[in-house]
Amino acid sequence: MTVQFAQKVQLTQKERMLLEDQKSHEEVCIKQYRDYASRAKDPQLKQLFNDYAAKEQEHLNTINQLLNGQMPQMSSSQGQQGNQNSQGMSMGQNNNQSASQGQNYNQEDALLCQHMLMTEKYVSGTYDTAIFEFQCPNIRQILNHIQKEEQEHGQGIFDYMYQHGMYTPQ
Repeated sequence: MTVQFAQKVQLTQKERMLLEDQKSHEEVCIKQYRDYASRAKDPQLKQLFNDYAAKEQEHLNTINQLLNGQMPQMSSSQGQQGNQNSQGMSMGQNNNQSASQGQNYNQEDALLCQHMLMTEKYVSGTYDTAIFEFQCPNIRQILNHIQKEEQEHGQGIFDYMYQHGMYTPQ
């Protein structure tokens, strides 16, 4: 019988400060996604926001593990799963774009999407900065994985907005 012990994490003061910032960002995202899911009129948007709230909770759990001195165990399927979900959504939405563009959309749903897209852009940028400040390659990889999922959230919101005529790139 083999016993595996979790790898201990030693953080510098700056690394701890950056993780505390990311923790607060994740907490805000969870709260906003949950609140916006309850306010959204479109059931598809409600589901999108609820899904992203769950992913943000996973991010928060990972950050808390690091802050508690534990190296989170990441399976190789985590990155693949996020990719498949994002690609599946994009492909499905692309097939319906021409049918739904020009439809009227709920103004509040559009505002909720705009706000969350702006939030995801900001949070992704803060992860970009944090990644370069960590000494441990494993932690950098974990933060990079989270950042990629934040970017996928932004992509999903953008795709939803584009599909529903809320966002027209010029």
